Amino acid sequence: MRRVARLLLYGGIVAAVVGLSKVHAAYIADPPYSYHGTFRFGWSVVYIVLLVVTAYGMGLPELPRSPKAALLGAATAVAVPAVGISLLQLFTGDALLPRFVVLGAAILLVPWYLLCAALATDGGSRAAERDRVLVVSDAASSSVLREEISRSAERPARLASVVRLEQVEPSGTDDQPLIERAEADRIGLIVLDRDAQSSTPIVAQAATLHQQGMRVRTLSLFYEEWLGMIPVSELERVSLMFDIGEVHRSRYGRFKRVTDLVVGVVALPVLALAVPLVALGNLIANRGRLFYSQVRVGKNGELFRIYKFRTMRAAPEGAPNEWTAENDPRITPFGRVLRVSHLDELPQIVNILKGDLSLVGPRPEQPQYVDELRQKLPFYDLRHLVRPGLTGWAQVKYGYAGDESDAMEKLQYEFYYLRHQGLGLDLRIVGRTIRSVLGGGGR
Repeated sequence: MRRVARLLLYGGIVAAVVGLSKVHAAYIADPPYSYHGTFRFGWSVVYIVLLVVTAYGMGLPELPRSPKAALLGAATAVAVPAVGISLLQLFTGDALLPRFVVLGAAILLVPWYLLCAALATDGGSRAAERDRVLVVSDAASSSVLREEISRSAERPARLASVVRLEQVEPSGTDDQPLIERAEADRIGLIVLDRDAQSSTPIVAQAATLHQQGMRVRTLSLFYEEWLGMIPVSELERVSLMFDIGEVHRSRYGRFKRVTDLVVGVVALPVLALAVPLVALGNLIANRGRLFYSQVRVGKNGELFRIYKFRTMRAAPEGAPNEWTAENDPRITPFGRVLRVSHLDELPQIVNILKGDLSLVGPRPEQPQYVDELRQKLPFYDLRHLVRPGLTGWAQVKYGYAGDESDAMEKLQYEFYYLRHQGLGLDLRIVGRTIRSVLGGGGR
């Protein structure tokens, strides 16, 4: 249902802009004109793209959790493109699109966005109710799982019941406690941890439920399909059990590098325009040098220097490097603006062109942190088999890493990326990054 709501939302955008454009061309303009035969057709396509991008960036239709949030998101999603097109027309002195189309589409789309958001919310609730989950696992694993589902589920699910192994093992020949518990709690999905998978009586009950139409997953598969991550308990076990696109599919690796170069060349003018604006902001609220560089660990463990616009006060000479907290007091006022807008990352375009970075991949860490994590996690170096990225799956799913526990959490998402690396996932990450930037998901 959420997918249907998304298609309806985007279809409504196209219908509103194209429909109003045709009405204006045929009935309002004097003299009438052919909509498809003028430059306005091209600008209407630009307006459609802007509306789609901003709607996605505001999380429509599925992310708003309340009518107020949906209304605010809908209003912002139509206001930004409308104001942008209007300012462009003012700057060029040309009527690129009629006001009837620009304002009319904005007015029509707000209630349409709200309707699609309501449809997506209803669909998500029904999907979560359908995917009522019973987990057979120890208490520690289940508490972590409950937190992960509430924070970052890729698919709606509701953790309805958690039982320990001994609670659902039969005590007699005709005893079937797992089946009875699943039927009583209206379960739609059974999840078995590694110990439960080793229990023949439990697997036999799960097989019976499976034959009745209930879905069954291992804990690892549930994490992958519903949460988009590989759990810590499985990282070392699966570290060699899958192909990595950049390593094992040479065509994908070459295509990815060509894409990086194209993106880098296209983005260079944006960097050139940003430099004087950031320099001016630094004079006001971020005194000091313009750029900041730091040694990071790249592909195959090679060291390189990453570039950013400086956002923090200079550390005293000889001060040790520290993890950067999300609300670090060292961040200057203008530096916070750069971080929230992600403009501080723009100089990494140079790293992309040099081949140090890719557009999408695991974020590169500092050498001292890599050494620490490598000693604690024997499989940690697997992330260095691919080129690190400007953005990545761990960034859009988890956000900022401020200590070793956060780094471990993000590693679960990075292994998921390595296991599923491909063009489709890369595009998905880019889309979510745009959503994060437009939605204010800064660091």
